[in-house]
Amino acid sequence: MLAHPNDGYSEMEEIDMRPANDSARVTVKVSLLALALILVAGTSWAQDPVKVAPNNFKVLLENEHVRVLDFHSKSGDKIPMHSHPAYVTYVISGSGKTTFTSADGKVTERPATAGGTTWRDAETHASEYTGPGATHVILVELKPKP
Repeated sequence: MLAHPNDGYSEMEEIDMRPANDSARVTVKVSLLALALILVAGTSWAQDPVKVAPNNFKVLLENEHVRVLDFHSKSGDKIPMHSHPAYVTYVISGSGKTTFTSADGKVTERPATAGGTTWRDAETHASEYTGPGATHVILVELKPKP
């Protein structure tokens, strides 16, 4: 209900905000559905690395606690934008560097040295390995508690 300041009364008038016809109702429903889908999908814009780069990532083990990924890459391979929950990496082989581009465009480089182990918080990035030969890395992704 809205007050009309120029009418000199303090009474409120009720205004019907419902769509005037069926076409308007359908438009409102479709808009709400689209918004809901965007909100739900928003967390999955960045893809699963196994889906975006199946030639590079292989699932070795998956349960309610972890997912273990086997990653192989030749120098120059570009891995599209993807996400990981918090994870640990162990470099089995390789002696180059990996360039990571985050979702906001920030670029960082990290060395890839056989035997190297790192902890990474959850992140979304694209990557490219450069170095002599190939690299082989094991990733252990931690799953959140249910």
